[in-house]
Amino acid sequence: MSEKDLKTSQDLTVVVQTLLQQMQDKFQTMSDQIIGRNILLHIMSTRIDDLEKNISDLMTQAGVDELEEEIKVSETSGTA
Repeated sequence: MSEKDLKTSQDLTVVVQTLLQQMQDKFQTMSDQIIGRNILLHIMSTRIDDLEKNISDLMTQAGVDELEEEIKVSETSGTA
């Protein structure tokens, strides 16, 4: 192998290593973003679940459930 071929091979190796490192860095960045978004989605989901439970509890405390049942009964019986 001549000196020129050796230099070309070394240059090619450097270019390939640089490209692989860039790809790895981009993959890591995307992976971190996905994980971060999944964490945010989980937090938002938990908050929505808590909010739905709180609304349900408030409706029960306010007697809205009973009122809805009374409306349904009176609508079906025709007394409304």
